[in-house]
Amino acid sequence: TEDTMTGRERMLRALAYKKVDRVPVDLGGTVTSGAHVSVIAKLREALGLDEPVKVVEPYQMLGEVAADLRDAVGIDVVHLPGPKNMFGFENADWKPWRTFDGTDVLVPGKFNTEPELGGSILMYPQGDKSVPASARMPKGGFYFDSIIRQSPIDEAKLNPADNLEEFTPISDEDLKVYEQRASELYENTDLAIAAGFPGTAFGDIALVPAPWMKKPKGIRDIEEWYISTVSRKEYIKEVFAGQAEIAIKNLERIYQAVGNKVHLLFLDGADLAAQNTLFCGPQGYRELYLPNSQKLNDW
Repeated sequence: TEDTMTGRERMLRALAYKKVDRVPVDLGGTVTSGAHVSVIAKLREALGLDEPVKVVEPYQMLGEVAADLRDAVGIDVVHLPGPKNMFGFENADWKPWRTFDGTDVLVPGKFNTEPELGGSILMYPQGDKSVPASARMPKGGFYFDSIIRQSPIDEAKLNPADNLEEFTPISDEDLKVYEQRASELYENTDLAIAAGFPGTAFGDIALVPAPWMKKPKGIRDIEEWYISTVSRKEYIKEVFAGQAEIAIKNLERIYQAVGNKVHLLFLDGADLAAQNTLFCGPQGYRELYLPNSQKLNDW
């Protein structure tokens, strides 16, 4: 049947539990609802659309869901991109690159990699090859894994401020980026706009190693972090409380800049369980995560 609503109308009505002409569809609206660049390339090829595809999130190697692809498959959501990606550089100055599976793609200019003897590929924070690499794509792999850059932990000197280093007040420059891009998408599309703003995810294990930082301090080892949610609860509580305070102030300023032009907000992608067990039990969640997530949701 022919669509009788715009994507924006459809999504907003569905979220309000109102009748829609069809189920709203998202692809690429958030960092957890995208697809690998090779998949996007094959989809575009099948639909007869031009290539190559831009890698818009290099950590997961997600492909751009451009306007022509959204139109072709009936996508109702569009992503509001932030100023920088997971490795701390802008998605700009595109250059050609080839994935291990042979797909020719476009990557940002500061997507500066270095091969290892075994065939793996190293990635560097902010594209700076003068500092230790922050991520590795295994030979034949599809995406990057963070390299753990953990300084020796001295219990007597552990300072929650070290794990709050990346959570800072949003800059006026970044606010202007969000304001401009939100206005462009709002005026030039009829889709629901989805965004994820920095600092709202508590203990997201993709973010804990801070692959965009050149020399992260605090607890950055993945295993050590999950251990800390049991053995260093007061430390984690202080980190989360400080993060929530900064996040709310930033959300207030971002809202002043973009207003109601953002319709969907992705807050948190923290992994609390694996395929066969929990990383955090119900009591631990209620104690550590829930109070802070609730602060953001109540705001």
